[in-house]
Amino acid sequence: MKIIKLTVILSIFSLWEMKGAIVLSSPDGRYRFTFEQKPNAGGNLQMYYALAYRGKAVVEASELGVFIDNHLVEDAMGIPRDSGASFCENMQLVDTAQSAFDRTWKPVYGERSEYRDRYNEMVLKFRKGKGGAAVATAGYLKEKAYMLNLVVRAYNEGVAFRYAFPEAPNGLFLHITGEQTQFTLPEGALAYYEKWAQGPYSLVPLRGWTDECERPLTLKLKNGLTLALTEAGLTDFARMKFRLCSEKPSTLQASIYDSVDIIPPYEMPWRVIMAAETPAALIENNSIILNLNPPCEMANTRWICPGKAIRVTQLHQAAAMQCVDFAAERGLQYVHLDAGWYGKEFLAEADATQADAAKDLNIPDLVRYAGQRGIGVWLYVNQRALSRQLDDLLPLYQKWGVRGVKFGFVQVGSHHWTGWLHEAVKKCAQYHLMVDIHDEYRPTGFSRTYPNLLTQEGIRGNEEFPDATHNATLPFTRFLAGAGDYTICYFDPRIKATHAHQLALAVVYYSPLQFLYWYDTPDRYSGEPELEFFDKVKTVWDETKIIDGAVGEYVIAARRSGSEWFVGAITNTESRSIAVPLDFLEPGQKYAAKVFTDSHAAPTRTKVAVEDISVDKDDVLKFELKASGGCAIHLTIDKIAQHAE
Repeated sequence: MKIIKLTVILSIFSLWEMKGAIVLSSPDGRYRFTFEQKPNAGGNLQMYYALAYRGKAVVEASELGVFIDNHLVEDAMGIPRDSGASFCENMQLVDTAQSAFDRTWKPVYGERSEYRDRYNEMVLKFRKGKGGAAVATAGYLKEKAYMLNLVVRAYNEGVAFRYAFPEAPNGLFLHITGEQTQFTLPEGALAYYEKWAQGPYSLVPLRGWTDECERPLTLKLKNGLTLALTEAGLTDFARMKFRLCSEKPSTLQASIYDSVDIIPPYEMPWRVIMAAETPAALIENNSIILNLNPPCEMANTRWICPGKAIRVTQLHQAAAMQCVDFAAERGLQYVHLDAGWYGKEFLAEADATQADAAKDLNIPDLVRYAGQRGIGVWLYVNQRALSRQLDDLLPLYQKWGVRGVKFGFVQVGSHHWTGWLHEAVKKCAQYHLMVDIHDEYRPTGFSRTYPNLLTQEGIRGNEEFPDATHNATLPFTRFLAGAGDYTICYFDPRIKATHAHQLALAVVYYSPLQFLYWYDTPDRYSGEPELEFFDKVKTVWDETKIIDGAVGEYVIAARRSGSEWFVGAITNTESRSIAVPLDFLEPGQKYAAKVFTDSHAAPTRTKVAVEDISVDKDDVLKFELKASGGCAIHLTIDKIAQHAE
C-alpha cells in the first residue's frame, strides 16, 4: 500500500481544557470527546469520558480504565499494595500530546480504491506510584510506578480510544483481569442484540440481558442517531463483547474473554464508537476500522486475487472437475473443497496432508486441471489439523498449487488463540496462500495489514437459511466490522428470500471471496438468464455508495468497478416501494442498464425478469419489491447510444 499524502499538524483548536475537562473534536467538528478525572463513589479519582455528535449525546459520562491484579508479583517483591483501589484510580496526569493527521492510502483491494485516514489525536499520559530513585533488590526494582497512556482519535467517521502501557520503571509484566470501560447511553436506547457471532438479532432495550452481546453492537437512540460500538486492531489480546452493567442503568460494560498477561510496552485494541444521522451513513463510515490498523506489511501482494467461488458439495474427483468446468463457464475464479475431503476433521489424528482414502480425490491432479481452465482451488482445514500440522501443510499446499485455505471451527476469544490465529494468517502469507476464516471469528481490520486474509464468516449466513429481515439487518451490524462470507445460495429450495433478493446480496454484502452457489451443484443450472448478473458482478470495488436503508427493513447499495456500476436492493419480509436515484453516474453519459426483478410473469422457475433500459444520472428508478424480495442492476456505458449522438 502506498501512502499518497502525509501531513502532521499540531492543532490548538482540537484539544483544550475547560473547567477541568479535556476536549478533543473531530476534523469536521461534529464529534466532541470530553475527558475528565473526578472522585467516584469510593472517593478515588476516576477517569471518565463523554461523547457528543452534532450537539447530541452519544455516550454520557462513563468510566474508563483497566483492571490489573499484580499482587502476587508485588507481594514477592515486597511492594506495598494500593488499599484495593483500581489500577486506573488515583493516577496522575503528567503530560498531554496532540496531533492531527490527514493521509490517503491505496488498499490491495477493498470497498474503495482509496481510503482517507484523517483524524485528530490526543495522548493523555498518566503515572501512578512513587517517584524518586528506585531501590534495587536482587536485580529487581522495588519502586511501584506504573505508566498508562490513553490514546484517543477523533475521525469524521467516529471516535476510537485505547489503553497503551509504556515501559515501566519496575520492569514488571501486567496481569490484566478485565476492562473498566463503560458506555452509558442516553435513556431509551434500543440495541440490536446478538448473543453469538452466528446468531439471530433482536431489538431490545438495555435491560434484562442474561448474556453478553456480540460486536459490532448497533443501537437506536431516541435523539434520532444510529450508533455502533465495536473494536479494531485485535491481534494479540482477548476478544471484547458487551454486557449490561448491573450497577448503572443504560450502561454497557466492555467484557473481555479472559485475563491477559502483557509485557510493556504494549497497546490494547481500539474501542470504537460510530454515530450517524442515518443508518446508511453509518455503513459508509466503516473505513474507520481499517484506518485503525497498521498499513500492509507484505512486500509482494500480486498473488492475492479476490474472486467468486463455488463449493464442491460432492467430494469426489468427477464432481470437483464438473465444478471447475462450471466455474470457468460462469465467470467464477475458484472452486472450494469443504469439510471432509481429508477425513473426519474433528478427530485429533485427522491428516490434512492427503485426501481421505475412502474418497476418489486427487488434489494435485485437480489443481492442475483447474489451473488449465484458469480456476484456483481452495481447501478447508479444521483448526485441529491446522494447530498440529500448520508448518507441514503450508509448504505442501504451495507445492500442490493450492490458492487458499479456509480455516474451520477456529477457537476465538482467548488471548492465546487470538494470537495463534493471526500468526497463522501471517504464515500463510509466506507461502502465498489466501485465507478465509469460518465460524465465530469476526474481523477488526487485520486485512489491511495482511490482505491475504480475504474474508471471514462470523455471520449467520445462507447455510442457515435466515429470513429476509435478518438479511436486511446485517449491513448495519455485522458488515460494519468488515467483509463477511455469507455463503450465498441460489437454487436451493430452502432459501427464505426471492431469487432477485439473492442476486442483490452479491452487491449489498462485501466479501472479496464471494461464494455464490453454496449448496448448489452445476446440474441445477438450466439456462436461467439472470445468472448473467452473478457472472459479471465483482467482489472488490473502486467506489461504494449506500443510497438508502433502515436497519432490518431495507438497504440499497451501489458499487463501482472501473466504469461499471452494480446496484443491489433488498427488503425484509414486507413488500416495499423503493426509489433508486442514479445521480452517482458520470454526467453526460448514457448507460445501458440490465435490471433483474422478481416477477410472476417471468418464464423461468426462478421467476426473475430481465429488462434492458437506457438511463443517465438524472433518472430515478422505482421498484415495487415483493416481500423478502429485491432487485439487481448492472450499468455499463452505452457505447451504441453514445455513438448515435
